[in-house]
Amino acid sequence: MADYAIYDVTVTTITPLHIGSGRELLNEYDYAIQKGRTWRINEDALLDAQDADDPRVAEQLARSRPVQLLKPLDYQEGSPFFRYSLRGAPRSTGEGAQLREQLKDAYDRPYLPGTTLKGALRTALGWYMWEARQLQPEGRNLNRKREFAARQYEQALFGKDPNHDLLRALQVSDSEPLGVDRLMVANARVINRRGELKAPIEMEAIASESVFHLTVKIDRQLFSDWAKAGGLTLRGDKLLEQLPQVVSRHTQERVAREAVWFAKAEGGVRIAQFYQQLAQAKTGNRRFLIALGWGTGWEDKTFGTRLLASKPFMQHILTEYRLSRSRSRNQPERDVEIRFPSSRRVFVGLVQDERGQRREVPQAAPGWCLVEMRAR
Repeated sequence: MADYAIYDVTVTTITPLHIGSGRELLNEYDYAIQKGRTWRINEDALLDAQDADDPRVAEQLARSRPVQLLKPLDYQEGSPFFRYSLRGAPRSTGEGAQLREQLKDAYDRPYLPGTTLKGALRTALGWYMWEARQLQPEGRNLNRKREFAARQYEQALFGKDPNHDLLRALQVSDSEPLGVDRLMVANARVINRRGELKAPIEMEAIASESVFHLTVKIDRQLFSDWAKAGGLTLRGDKLLEQLPQVVSRHTQERVAREAVWFAKAEGGVRIAQFYQQLAQAKTGNRRFLIALGWGTGWEDKTFGTRLLASKPFMQHILTEYRLSRSRSRNQPERDVEIRFPSSRRVFVGLVQDERGQRREVPQAAPGWCLVEMRAR
């Protein structure tokens, strides 16, 4: 058997995908809105074009917003005053309105970080292994620090420390970069069961039907007799070789729950139908569906339904980590698995109702992708 298993991987976005850089762009300073598009300002080029040697001009520049230095004819593709432009525009158009920046390389090209995909694979693997290891959610096994809450469970599933972690054997590369033309502006909201749309968020995102290319490598040497002789014992090599089947099990359970949630939520019928279509998708042995990036929710960032299975445990973590503002330590535990999480994040769009008024409606669930792995 070869020392490594190497796979060529394609990741195709089904719905828009946002992976944040951690930076908030500001309207009229970092970007401008014109002609139904969003234009990312090249501040260096814009300032270089000004006569900054004149003290009066320099003083005026110090008081001006970058957008005030632009002329209508500047808004065209290829203009040196813009780094790139995006399809669509944020709904917030006031000075200083915020737009979450998409992660990109040094040339403003979006890409898929290997850590993002690997993190999602880790969640699916942990969810799958939980049942095989017959783990039970118990509050006494949790770390009091929120960021390390699941450390004991992770050690039981993956290994006692990073050197003995199963996913040490799984290496996921960053993808090749895409063209800036794959970027768009996405407007998002939080939706609750009553169909109320709250917490507007604007962001750069990678459009649906974008295709990333990357590689996944499984280091089989770490499971060999040679590794064991050196004191390294990893469990789970067969699971890594069966990633599409393992992840699909997790995804099937996930999309079934989401279809039910949105079917019951006021105004959620379109997204419920989307999840019903995902549930019926035939992916085979080399492909799987997975949710990546921003907005995928609590269940895709934790062990999800493995925790929801225990009402006392859920009551404990909701109060211990203050995950629910609506309940106190003295409130009963009934229906915990139904009430939490009580909302979802969705991308929204504008429609015109029968009275001619435009309103926002849920249009897409964030970050869903189709992954295909081909062995070399």
